[in-house]
Order: sequence, then C-alpha cells, then structure tokens
Amino acid sequence: MATRKKTEAATITVEQIKSPQRRPAVQRQTLIGLGLNKIRRRSTLPDNPATRGMIAAVQHLVRVVEE
Repeated sequence: MATRKKTEAATITVEQIKSPQRRPAVQRQTLIGLGLNKIRRRSTLPDNPATRGMIAAVQHLVRVVEE
C-alpha cells in the first residue's frame, strides 16, 4: 500500500465563487490559469507550490473544495 500512495499524484480542487469583473487583469489571468472562468466552475489541479501560490493570489475569488 505504501507504493500506491507514492504513485497517486496529490490533487486539489478549487471552485470559483466570485466574479472577476472589476478586478485587475492579473487576477483574471490567474483564474484562467487555474482553469476557471465562470462562477461555480470547479477545476482539479496538482497540489504543488505553484498552484498554491496562484490560489493565494485570488483567494477572495475561489475556495478549496474538500472531497
């Protein structure tokens, strides 16, 4: 079983909860980079420092979904 956990890639699911209207262009581009473009859309991404940094940059527009 220990080898199975190593082969499974850690993922994180984020959901957009607010609109990017009236936000800086950088934040809109970050949402697109996360694979989000409409409210209530979800995207499953690899859990790594780059993804965590992108989520932190738009934390007021998204939430991390626990599944």
